[in-house]
Amino acid sequence: MLKEQVTLLAELQRRRSTNRLKQYKPYAKQLEYHAKLERECLFMAGNQLGKTLAGAAEDAIHLTGQYPDWWTGHRFTRPIVMIAGSESYELTRDGLQRLLIGPPAAEDEWGTGMIPKSSILGYTRRAGVSAALDTVSIAHVSGGTSTLLFKAYEQGRGKWQANTVDYVHFDEEPPEDVYTEGITRTNATKGLVRVTFTPLMGMSNVVRRFLSEESPDRVVVKMTIDDAEHYTPEDRARIIASYPEHERDARTKGEPTLGSGRIYPVVTERISVAPFEIPRHWPQIGGLDFGWDHPTAAVNLAWDRDSDVIYVTKAYRRRQATPLEHAAALKPWGNIVWAWPHDGKHQMKDGGKSFAVQYEQAGLRMMATHATHRDGGYGVEAGISEILIRMQSGRFKVFSHLTDWFDEFRLYHRKDGLIVKEVDDVMDATRTGIMMLRFAEAPDVVEDTWERPEGPDGRSEATGY
Repeated sequence: MLKEQVTLLAELQRRRSTNRLKQYKPYAKQLEYHAKLERECLFMAGNQLGKTLAGAAEDAIHLTGQYPDWWTGHRFTRPIVMIAGSESYELTRDGLQRLLIGPPAAEDEWGTGMIPKSSILGYTRRAGVSAALDTVSIAHVSGGTSTLLFKAYEQGRGKWQANTVDYVHFDEEPPEDVYTEGITRTNATKGLVRVTFTPLMGMSNVVRRFLSEESPDRVVVKMTIDDAEHYTPEDRARIIASYPEHERDARTKGEPTLGSGRIYPVVTERISVAPFEIPRHWPQIGGLDFGWDHPTAAVNLAWDRDSDVIYVTKAYRRRQATPLEHAAALKPWGNIVWAWPHDGKHQMKDGGKSFAVQYEQAGLRMMATHATHRDGGYGVEAGISEILIRMQSGRFKVFSHLTDWFDEFRLYHRKDGLIVKEVDDVMDATRTGIMMLRFAEAPDVVEDTWERPEGPDGRSEATGY
């Protein structure tokens, strides 16, 4: 009897190890990822949280057609052709191949990955890379055969051009040209593209495609360390503390950041605060940054004079809209005074009115002159320094729901010592507002008739009067 029990246990273990797909129990965030029906889906998460595992599980489900009872996502009703790739063949082998097939260096264990051993019909090897596979043939429940092709970004887009496929899985962030080629491979089949990575390269073109370019065919699922159910609270605290402060948002929350080049190397938790009703006696001011091809941006600042703490309570960002449209969106914020940058006084090239005048005529209470520091200058570095000091000393807070503000905050960075003028519009509006904080007014003391502070020459620089 004991011998039979040992034999049965061994067989049970063998069946479990060769059918991991049946044992897969996704977390809530992984379920959210699997449920997406959009053509392009990015699963953006921190390190070691389960994004690649979820990606591999979905790969295996589509390749075999073995859809579990809990599945609510897209279903292929026939065998598929799929590409799975990462940065290099070695990384593809050690990542996706390992999770889908089994340990690369132990061929006798191939079949212990997400694709059941009984479903693996055959494979070909990749020349020149030890233990790396090139193609795998997989039995589909319909009776046909799915084909899995392993590729690498290092090949360049040219090597991705030959195949028409139903499904592409990019594990780790691909170069833009490779990503575009992967999408092109699915055009004829109206197939799916899935991407799983931790955004350590910041706001790359691929990340920006998902976060900034709206499309009904594109969606993002974000997973943080708090969503990884295999970690205890103590584990999470230890892991978070192990990373440099400027990398924590990317490695534990899957938020795109730019590491040590960040202009404000401060963790989000230090400045984020839950929204609350602003007391009527607190002075408020708006900050504007004008744009067209790049967004026009605005923020609302509230100032707790007693504690000398500034709160960013509202944020706005929109491209290619007129001053009249922007003003209509901002007037509901209240009868606040608006600070604006020095380039807002310039006349338009066609001889039209300056931005400052256009916004004033659209109904916003524009300051008489462009934003300056107390000494009359308007240097960018001085404004950045003041904000950073406030952040570090706990005197600068941002309402936690302002996604546009925090997206730019994490990506605001320097390259070769210079500020990169991309995705910085809300940051500029914030700095503009803080430069003129001395003119902020409490809403309960604002009168219906308002006299603007005069410009240096005794007249309004906006209107010229």
